[in-house]
Amino acid sequence: MEVKELSYFDGIYIYQKPVDMKKSINGLSVIVEEEMGADLFGQTLFVFSNRRRNRLKMLYWDQTGFALWYKRLEAAQFPWPKNWQDEVIEMESHQLEWLLSGYDLWQIKGHKKLHYSQVC
Repeated sequence: MEVKELSYFDGIYIYQKPVDMKKSINGLSVIVEEEMGADLFGQTLFVFSNRRRNRLKMLYWDQTGFALWYKRLEAAQFPWPKNWQDEVIEMESHQLEWLLSGYDLWQIKGHKKLHYSQVC
């Protein structure tokens, strides 16, 4: 089976709450439908983590069935949002790559947006 490129997905969503890593496709699908209120059958990737943030599961539909990807860190933790207002966080593919590499996206701040009414 082939793993999809991250650019394949129209949406990537992180479920902020910790999830029991014993959950497999059926258990995670229930979370997607009932708690996230999302469509399981689109080109969407759903990301889940355990309480210790050293394990991730990613779930997606690949047109013929569900695929489940699992990663366990041996000596580190994935940076995870703290006190985020929403239970579900949308992200871009490059942000997920950064998260998987250990970069703390929640501490990174871009340039301040400027709003002008005319050119000086």
